[in-house]
Parts: sequence; C-alpha cells; structure tokens
Amino acid sequence: MGVVISFSKELTVRIAKENKSGLYIGGLIITFIVVSSSGICGWIIERLFLFFEIKNPILSILFFSLVISSSLASKSLNKSILEILNIISKENTIDNLSNPRQKLSLIVGRDVENLDRNEILRALAETASENSVDGIFAPLFWMFLGTIFWEFNQSMPGPLALAWIFKASSTIDSMLGYKEGKLKWIGFIGAKLDDLMVWIPSRIVLITLPFCCKTRQSIFKTIKDAWKDGNVDSSPNSGISEAIFAYCAEVKMGGVNYYKGEKRIKPIIAEMYSMASINSVRKILGLSLRLEFFWILGFYLIIKFINL
Repeated sequence: MGVVISFSKELTVRIAKENKSGLYIGGLIITFIVVSSSGICGWIIERLFLFFEIKNPILSILFFSLVISSSLASKSLNKSILEILNIISKENTIDNLSNPRQKLSLIVGRDVENLDRNEILRALAETASENSVDGIFAPLFWMFLGTIFWEFNQSMPGPLALAWIFKASSTIDSMLGYKEGKLKWIGFIGAKLDDLMVWIPSRIVLITLPFCCKTRQSIFKTIKDAWKDGNVDSSPNSGISEAIFAYCAEVKMGGVNYYKGEKRIKPIIAEMYSMASINSVRKILGLSLRLEFFWILGFYLIIKFINL
C-alpha cells in the first residue's frame, strides 16, 4: 500500500503541479485505486480460503487467521511504547533523552527534539489512546461486520476484505492526510474516508471502555465527561479516543505540540487528573488489551446468537 501511495502521489504532483482541482482529483483516484484493490485482494483470498476450507480445514483456517491478524497493530504498538518506557525508566536517561526521542519520532507526528521526560510520556499516552482505536478496534469492528455479511451471503466481502479496505484508508490518511501544502488537496478524500470508517468504532470504544476499568466516578459520568472533552478536538475521532482513555486511566492529556516547527494547542482532557506517568501509560496499554478481549468475546457471542 505504501509503495503504491508514494508512487501515485509523486505522479499526481508531477501531472497536476499547482492546480488544486487536479491535486484533488488525483487524491480521489489514489484513494479509489488503493482502497478498491485492497478490498479486491482481500476478497480473492477469502474465496481461496472458503474453497480450500472444504479440503483442508485446519490448514486453511490457520493461514486465514495469520493473514487477517496482520490487520491488527496491537503487538507492534505495545512493543514500541514499552520499549520507550523501559528506556526512560532508567536513571541514566533522565538527562539524556536523545534515544527515547528518536524512537518516539517513529510513532508520532509531532516534533520530538525538545521534549522533556513529562512531554514524552504525554505523547506516549496520547498515541497509545488514539492508535488503539485506529490500529485495533476499528479493524476489529470491520472484521466483525464482514463476518456478519458472511452469515447472510458468503459471496459478499468478508472480514479480510473489509479489514483491508479500512487499513488502506488508514494508510492513505497517515501518509497523505496532512493540512499542509499540496497534501491538503491530495489527501483530502483519504482523510475523510478514514474519519468515516473510524467514526462508529471510536464511539463504541467510548461506551464500552469504562466497563473495563475502575474510576473515581460512575460509568455514565465517565462517558459524559469524555464525550464533552473529546468533542472539543478538531478531529471527529481522535479527541473522543484520547478522552475516554484519559478518564479511564485517570491521566491528563492535551497541551502544546509542535508539528514541523508550527505550534498547535490541543484542548486539555481530564484536567482534574495528574500528568502522564510510566504507570498511567502502562495502564492505557492494559485497558486496550482488556477491551480487545471483551470485544472479541462479545462479537463471538453475537455471531453465535445470529446462528441460533
């Protein structure tokens, strides 16, 4: 996906040059090609799985499970964050943060050169919250929806096709979805599609995550406060995602960030709680893992109920 997006972007810029309409149309074409081809590839693999499942069910299921698991980013996200936490927990890194800053730059979009220890931990807390939804719960939701489709007609796009369609939109957004320069036009459609595909999963996380944690306030008030704080964010989804994890992990998020030297102020979320710490970041990762388990269990029970 990344190779196709990069090549298509360069080709679009070369052809459209400074023409905004041309850049917009080029972005539309990129989004259509990458998303549709990803969905078609997933659908073809599903046909092969359904065909060979009859002849060799065990091997087919193992292969299909391996392929579909590539759509979930829980392991890679946790590994990257825990690696940084382990580095900054060492005493000799208090004054020398170059290594954790460099590793942090691989998973966040903000400038990291001048971040102190507290700001590194805030960045980890925020990216763990937002990317849990983007990398785990949104693809899980589309896998579940694809499985529901299969219950009615197995010729329809299934869990892998819909998961890869989502991953395509997410990859386009992460590579092109910036409100700067020519990307403002090229990445517009991809970014809007990604917002649309994350909209429902982020709100299901908002409602379900409080049931996986113990907080100082009721579940209803946790959801209400997270909704209120999250809606202030300019993004329709990331604010909601960060807010519910902030309230459930009882950690304050938001503040001043820099992106390529440009100052941006994010709304403060869960202001009554303390700033991010190593323990609170670990708590966010634990909450994400716990909720993932309950989502999978819940989806399984729903599908079993449909089959009754």
